[in-house]
Amino acid sequence: MISGRAEPVRLLPWSGAEGKPCYLVGDGTGYLSRVADTIESVQLGMAGELLDHAADMVADHRVTAAQLRFLACRMAESLRDVHRIAESRGARLPAPACGDLDDLSNLNNLDDLDDPAPEA
Repeated sequence: MISGRAEPVRLLPWSGAEGKPCYLVGDGTGYLSRVADTIESVQLGMAGELLDHAADMVADHRVTAAQLRFLACRMAESLRDVHRIAESRGARLPAPACGDLDDLSNLNNLDDLDDPAPEA
């Protein structure tokens, strides 16, 4: 808290010493925020490319167990990165209005999302 007001906190897309999370306090417009945005973009792009590569490898019956193990390790790393990005972005979403929560609690199942409201 600075000057009596709460500052937004952002989980950064990298870890600190001993794998501990790093956070940035600020309004999201500074240099470090732009660096974090760039790194997130690179990580998401690499995850997409890895998915394409994985699909090719799984379809190839000549792939060895060692190659699949290496792929699984890289996919685990990528999933960890993507999870951190999702956690960071989710934490920065605005809180839903009270009415929004009431609307969601009235849904019986996901099929209700596709059905238009009945006309009176």
